[in-house]
Amino acid sequence: MTTDARTSDAGGERTLVAGVDTSTQSCKVVVRDAATGALVRTGSAKHPDGTEVHPDAWWDAFREAASAAGGLDDVAALAVGGQQHGLVALDADGNVVRDALLWNDTRSAPAARDLIRDLGEARLAEGVPDAHDRVESATEAGAQAWADAIGSVPVASLTVTKLRWLRDAEPENAARVAAVALPHDWLTWRIAGYGPAGDESAPLGPDLDALVTDASDASGTGYYDATRDDGPDGRGAYRLDLLELAFGRTDVVLPRVVAPSAVAGVAHASVAGSAVEGGTLLGPGAGDNAGAALGLGMVAGDVAVSIGTSGVVSAVTDDRTADGSGLVNGFSDATGRYLLLAVTLNASRVLDAARAVLGVDHAGLSRLALQAPPGADGLVLVPYLEGERMPNRPDASGTLHGIRLGTSTPEHLARAYVEGMLCGLADGLDALRALGVRVERVQLIGGGAQSEAVRRIAPQVLGLPVTVPEPGEYVADGAARQAAWVLAAHAAGGSGADVAPPTWAASSATVVEADPVPAIREQYAAVRDLV
Repeated sequence: MTTDARTSDAGGERTLVAGVDTSTQSCKVVVRDAATGALVRTGSAKHPDGTEVHPDAWWDAFREAASAAGGLDDVAALAVGGQQHGLVALDADGNVVRDALLWNDTRSAPAARDLIRDLGEARLAEGVPDAHDRVESATEAGAQAWADAIGSVPVASLTVTKLRWLRDAEPENAARVAAVALPHDWLTWRIAGYGPAGDESAPLGPDLDALVTDASDASGTGYYDATRDDGPDGRGAYRLDLLELAFGRTDVVLPRVVAPSAVAGVAHASVAGSAVEGGTLLGPGAGDNAGAALGLGMVAGDVAVSIGTSGVVSAVTDDRTADGSGLVNGFSDATGRYLLLAVTLNASRVLDAARAVLGVDHAGLSRLALQAPPGADGLVLVPYLEGERMPNRPDASGTLHGIRLGTSTPEHLARAYVEGMLCGLADGLDALRALGVRVERVQLIGGGAQSEAVRRIAPQVLGLPVTVPEPGEYVADGAARQAAWVLAAHAAGGSGADVAPPTWAASSATVVEADPVPAIREQYAAVRDLV
C-alpha cells in the first residue's frame, strides 16, 4: 500500500527526503525529515581508489549505501550531490565507453594548455593588437578569454580538457561517444531507471535525452556559461563552440540543465519511492562544493575551507568573476547565485602522507605537530604531492626545505606537513580577497577538519578565527535540503520560483581562536615557487 508522503506531516506522519553524496572516495546517503532537517537514518559504502573508475562502481555503492540507510521506499524526494568535472562518456546504447576520468586525473594537463593557446590564437586572429610574443600572448589572451566565457581557466580537472585528451589519445573511443555526463548526472539517470540497453537494473533503457544536471555542476565542465540569459531557467547555456574546440564535435547529448528547485524526474520504484504515491521526486542535484554550501546555509561573507581529498576555499556571491590568472574558478551555486572556488589538489592526503612517513594515526600526528613550535623552526613543506591545481602545476612534486639537525624530528616534520597544507589553502583565501570577496566568517569542514592539530593551527595560518561545525555529511545534507526544496516548490505548483529553500536548524559549531603567526606564511612564500 502506498502513502501520500508529499504533504509534510500529513495525517501526523513526517515527510522524508534523501540526500546522496557520490564523492571521490565513497557514497553517503542521509534520510532527513523534510520539515525540520532532523536526521532519521544514514548509510555509506566505499568507492574504489584511483583516478579512473567505471561508473558501475558508483551504482553498486549507491545501492549498498541506500540499503545500509534502511532503504528509500518511503522517501518523497531525493537529490544527488557529487564530485565535479569527471568525464562519463556514453555510447548510443547507454554503455560507458571507457572508465570515467575523475577530476584528479592529471593526464589532460597538456590538453588544458593546448585549449588555452587555441582560444588565444583565435582571439589574436580577431585582431588583438601588438602581440610582442605570439606564444606568450596567445596563452595570456586565451586564459582571459576562457575566464570571460565560463568563469574559469582550463586545468586538467575540468571535463573540457578530458574531452580533448580523449579525442587525441583514444580516437576510437571518442568516435563512439553519444552523450557526455558528469558523475552526479549519471547516477541520477540510473536512479530514474535508465541505463545500458539490456541491463536488468535499467528497466527504462538507454534514453540519453533523459540525462539531467544542474548549473553548479554544468558550470564546472568548461563548456557552460552560467551568465547567459537564454537557458531553460532564464540563465545559463552550454557553449557548443567551446565543446567543438575541445572535442571536434557537437553532435553529442549534454544533460538538460534543471533549475535549482525544479523537479528533474521521478525515481524508478525499484530504487526509491515504492511506498510513496506518485513515486520519489528527483531534484537536479549539485556539484559537491555547491551541495556543501547549501547544506551549511552559507551566505555572503561566509567562506568555507574544506579539507577533503581536495582542498577547497569557497564563497557564495551574487556575481561571477572572470579571473584570468586561473587561481579562482567562478562556478554557479545550487541556489541561482555563484560559488567562487580556489581549489588545491593536495589536502587531507597530505595528512595521510605524514601519517605514513611517521607511522602514526591521526591522533598521533596531531600530538606530534602540536609539540613543535609555530613555523617548525624553519622546516617548510611545499605539499605538491600530486602536482597542483592552484597554482596550476600538474607536474610539480613536493619539496621539503629547512632540514637541519634541529628540525629532523618527528614533531617538526608533522608540523611542517600540517602547516604546508594550510598555507596552500591560505593562498586560496587571499585569491578570493583579491577579487573583492568579503571574508567575515571562515568555516572549516571536511575530514581534515577533525584533526585537532589542523583546528588549532588553522587560525595561526589563516590569520582569523575558524568556526568548526559539528561533523556531518555536508554534501549529502545539502542534497537532502535541495530535495526538500523541490518537494515544497512542487507542492506550491508552477515553477516554485518564489519558494525558498527550507530553513533547518543549524548544527552546533565550535569557534577556535589563536593569534596569527605571519612568519609561517612568510617562510612558505619564500620557497613556494622553488619547484
